[in-house]
Amino acid sequence: MHIGTARVALFNWLFARHTGGQFLLRIEDTDRERSTPEAVEAIFEGMRWLGLEPDAPPVFQFERAGLHRAAALELLERGAAYRCFMTVDELAEERERARAEGRPIRSPWRDREPPTGANQPFVVRLRAPLEGETVVDDLVKGRVAFKNRDLDDLVLLRGDGTPTYNLAVVADDHDMGVTHVIRGDDHLSNTARQMLIYQGLGWPLPAFGHLPMIHGPDGAKLSKRHGAQAVGEFADMGYLPEAMRNYLARLGWGHGDDEIFTDAQAQSWFDIADVVSAPARLDWPKLNHVNQHYIRLADDERLARLVFEGLRSRDVHLPHDFAARLARTIPLVKEGAKTILELADLVLFALKPRPIVLDEKARGLFTDEVKARIARLGEALNKTPSWTREPLAAELKAFAEIEGGFGKFGPALRAILAAGAVAPDLGSALAALGREESLGRIDDALSQVQ
Repeated sequence: MHIGTARVALFNWLFARHTGGQFLLRIEDTDRERSTPEAVEAIFEGMRWLGLEPDAPPVFQFERAGLHRAAALELLERGAAYRCFMTVDELAEERERARAEGRPIRSPWRDREPPTGANQPFVVRLRAPLEGETVVDDLVKGRVAFKNRDLDDLVLLRGDGTPTYNLAVVADDHDMGVTHVIRGDDHLSNTARQMLIYQGLGWPLPAFGHLPMIHGPDGAKLSKRHGAQAVGEFADMGYLPEAMRNYLARLGWGHGDDEIFTDAQAQSWFDIADVVSAPARLDWPKLNHVNQHYIRLADDERLARLVFEGLRSRDVHLPHDFAARLARTIPLVKEGAKTILELADLVLFALKPRPIVLDEKARGLFTDEVKARIARLGEALNKTPSWTREPLAAELKAFAEIEGGFGKFGPALRAILAAGAVAPDLGSALAALGREESLGRIDDALSQVQ
């Protein structure tokens, strides 16, 4: 599920919630080769992860082929469509002529009577008008006009009787009572053709709104070189769904200068008229800022589950009491994390197995004076009655005043507590590790530098 598709779904969801309507999901699976079970499940997973649950069970377009064929037959009865008996070779020749003359394909059967007494294969084509304009009063882009002479007599039913996309979506939208269609502007030319089908059937038109594309930071069309594109990739990179909803809502729409807002606020404020028609740009620093905000707000138990899943996928060795360590560590370090992956990196120091092993650089910090200070610090810390961040920070400050400053022992203590990973401030690191683990690491280090 592409991030652009996710934003389209989000804007439909916000519009439905704002107007008291229904948010519907349809799987347009008439292309059977592309619509594999895996591809369909990826859409469902992306929607579930984003928290965009539809208000009715999903509709599968392929299952509604009978409805689509009935619409094509009605167009034939109304004279708004015709049977085209062009052979494959004739179609290829007409396509070449049309390309050379800069016009759409026109079938000679548009104004002919069907052959009698012959069982020839045929397709059903729309009888598009040759003069005038088809005007889309777009909710985002305003008035967009298409010359009818540039619109082809598109195929509605293929030779095997299967409906095409443009016919299927019109029949489905009408049958499902769809009042507003909000989608990417790559569908704008399809909309003009679909409007002709609506008119041919005498059906009322829904309102159409076409969202601009999402571009990369450099203004070019979003591609693999810009990083993640699929919703699942953003989840794997450690972004929270509520952060993605907030950030995607700001890609092409906004409410004043508000950067951070709740779902309820977005639903209350959202107006399709406020969506800009220019392409939006994916801004990684802004996304990280928004995600960091929601990590700070997130429940610590939820964050622990997400971190655990991330560490397990990286095959990190976890101690038997990892859950307790995560519970102690996450509240102390989460403010510094922009993603769940960063949060996982920030808790690694607390999960290192004992005995810890100092690397060569760390060993170089332990002069005889430093070793003596670390030993005295261990004794002082052992007497600390409350092993929480504030009392521990106060104990470290008092010890530093006696010993001549943090620089006399701080780097060595950090090397001990971090065990080769990234660690927070010393008071937080001690609190996260707990009394037994902290003092045990000090003993491990001193035994290695004797």
